[in-house]
Amino acid sequence: MNTNITKIPFIVLFFAFSTCLYSQNFGLGVSAIYNLQTEGLGGGIRAEIPFNKFSFVPQIAYYPSFDKITEYYVGASLHFNLFNIKNWTLYTLAHGSYNGWINYESSAIKDAKYANWDAEAGLGLTTSECLRPFIEYRYNAKWKETNFRIGLIYFVNCKKSNNNKNRGRKRGKASTPCPAYE
Repeated sequence: MNTNITKIPFIVLFFAFSTCLYSQNFGLGVSAIYNLQTEGLGGGIRAEIPFNKFSFVPQIAYYPSFDKITEYYVGASLHFNLFNIKNWTLYTLAHGSYNGWINYESSAIKDAKYANWDAEAGLGLTTSECLRPFIEYRYNAKWKETNFRIGLIYFVNCKKSNNNKNRGRKRGKASTPCPAYE
């Protein structure tokens, strides 16, 4: 295996996370992942950089050795906010990543290999608070499998609204608790 090729996703992710440092509104978070087909449990870390109705979300996911499949993913998603209901936002996502399948040699899949690509599409639900829980449902087009992700993202430089200041506002004119979606 060419070790230079396996370093590329980490270099790309480093530069993607570096852009967060220069952004006024960005979030950092963690997630738990459940793959329905392999019944595998994994974990992930991510950043989120919002731009109006879109967000760029670089992320890393890892399925440890106690799962049937031990692998990691390094990539990024593009989220598009569809609509808001009170403090909740429904979004779609498109995701692409590098997949390092660590225990591919034990697989019965013909032509299994360490280095793979991944493409996913899905739906997510999150809040507009400074500490944002989220849940996502994704379909992986490469492996034809689905996964659920649940996690938390903390938005840096988020200004929490003061309920006492908002009490005098007219109905429907309340401010957004976090400037990321203003």
